[in-house]
Amino acid sequence: MFLILNMASSMEKYASLEKDGQKYMTPTDFIRNFLGWFKEDNFNPESVKLLAGIIDTSKDGLISFPEFQAFEGQLREQEFKEVITHTTLHQQIEFDCDSDFVKLYFGKDRKRLIPYHEFSQFIHDFREEHAVQAFKRYDKTGTGFITPVGFNSIMMTIKHHLLTPQVKDNLVAVADGQNVSFPFFMAFNSLLNNMELIKRIYLQASNGSRTAEVTKEEFLQSAQMMSQITPLEVDILFKLSGLIQQTNRLVYADLQAMAPEQYMKQVTKKYTDIKAVESPDQRGALIQVLESVYRFSLGSVAGAVGATAVYPIDLVKTRMQNQRTGSFIGELMYKNSFDCFKKVVRFEGFSGLYRGLIPQLVGVAPEKAIKLTVNDLVRDKLTSKQGTIPIWAEVLAGGCAGGSQVVFTNPLEIVKIRLQVAGEIAGGRSISAIGVIKDLGFMGLYKGARACFLRDIPFSCIYFPVYAHSKQLLADENGYNAPYTLLVAGAIGGVPAASLTTPADVIKTRLQVAARAGQTTYTGVFDAARKIYSEEGMKAFWKGAPARVFRSSPQFGVTLLTYELLQRVFYVDFGGLRPAGSETSAPLSLTEAVKQENPAHVGGYRVAVPILEGLETKFGLAFPRHAPTPAPAAAS
Repeated sequence: MFLILNMASSMEKYASLEKDGQKYMTPTDFIRNFLGWFKEDNFNPESVKLLAGIIDTSKDGLISFPEFQAFEGQLREQEFKEVITHTTLHQQIEFDCDSDFVKLYFGKDRKRLIPYHEFSQFIHDFREEHAVQAFKRYDKTGTGFITPVGFNSIMMTIKHHLLTPQVKDNLVAVADGQNVSFPFFMAFNSLLNNMELIKRIYLQASNGSRTAEVTKEEFLQSAQMMSQITPLEVDILFKLSGLIQQTNRLVYADLQAMAPEQYMKQVTKKYTDIKAVESPDQRGALIQVLESVYRFSLGSVAGAVGATAVYPIDLVKTRMQNQRTGSFIGELMYKNSFDCFKKVVRFEGFSGLYRGLIPQLVGVAPEKAIKLTVNDLVRDKLTSKQGTIPIWAEVLAGGCAGGSQVVFTNPLEIVKIRLQVAGEIAGGRSISAIGVIKDLGFMGLYKGARACFLRDIPFSCIYFPVYAHSKQLLADENGYNAPYTLLVAGAIGGVPAASLTTPADVIKTRLQVAARAGQTTYTGVFDAARKIYSEEGMKAFWKGAPARVFRSSPQFGVTLLTYELLQRVFYVDFGGLRPAGSETSAPLSLTEAVKQENPAHVGGYRVAVPILEGLETKFGLAFPRHAPTPAPAAAS
């Protein structure tokens, strides 16, 4: 009853004609207003009429409520013939509507009605039958072979909806200059139809890796359990891959380049979707500069977010590292990191946890931005066309990123550290960032720079490769990284990077903090290392290690999470590489499809929407969408 009321309401809303007290929908009402197709102002009325004719069983050009209510996707052979002959596909390569194939579905007299389930199967088989008929038309001598040009013509016409740009560009080349046999033709089409299965076979052969190179022999061995995939299809697959990527090995990116577009929805919502270039070939120097500026800007925001999130931990870490033992009895101010945290809050207030935050935010923006940008830039340059990058290149990219940031890091950290330890001296004079800069001078801002290099280069050499591989391990079966996996991967990368570089961080802190009266002074990295070891022992090099790990790990997790999410939602396509796992698509459910179109779709229309829409998107049976342009008047 609820369904009937909904349908009556929809009929009342969308029907524009009334005869003898009964409401009727016109073809325009049904196709354009109700289903939401052919919304263009210059739509083709003939196409609209043909599609509406599927529901108009009385063929009076109007849709009554009984017709509206009874619709279940049924089709007669005559209706099919009328619809098919008006498609752009039929106009290019004619389909024999009197063939045995049609009779098998509609009966010998072609009067059988087909419900929507059988209609879907019919359309599925129809495209294969049309391709076979086309092959026979090009094989005029009946040899079972057609020319590469004929093969290209059939694929571009009948199977164009299965072809990606990379496959289109190599249709003739894949034939190796020889005529195309019928088995090759069928295997090629079967391959394109089974690309999702091909991806699963690849992942099985590569043990789940999307960057591993798989040989033809390894792929064949993995495909042995899949009866749907034949050796000929595998031959064609590797031949296509070789043409596209100029290699005899297969990676997941090759399959992505060949796979037809599916019914999918984007998981990540984009607030911007800008194409700076139409293809990677158009990437000039200016575009690459703009891409770096784009990444730098997003990295600045991400760095500020990450630094603010963990700043109290950073302050505790700095004070623990600056705490000296062995020089004076009773000098120990903090028992451990937690004790330090409590005393800062007790004696300096909650705001004491954020001493030095402002200069940190001013400096962290360029620091993190240059680090992220340089790492991405070098990785892009060292990544192959197949999307793979060797481990040494990942380490090199991280090292370049770590080294480049020191120009910003050192001045930032020396000011931040002196502000952070200022609260330890009771009754001490208040100092500001400007005051510290004036006291140090320009050269003083780079005091401890060698230790900064010693810390930041190894840190990034460790962090970025670990992060990249953690992302890959945490990605789902489609290679997509959900936001929480980015956070976890970032945190995982920070653990070994922060802990293993703590000795360099301790030395840097000691060099940059102004020594108080009676405290040991240091002249350089090696002098500091020698004196710390002789006065305080090996354990002193690991002071503040827990706080450093607990700061760096979540900070970089938050920073990289923010950085990658910003690239997803504020998307600009510069034709370069995108962060791995940043995009995915999921099957669009029927309910979502209905909601996307019109909540008034009920009953059989829940089926009508994907079936009729699939005529174009899945089966390539497109109708002329625009009204024919009138011929120019003859000159008098």
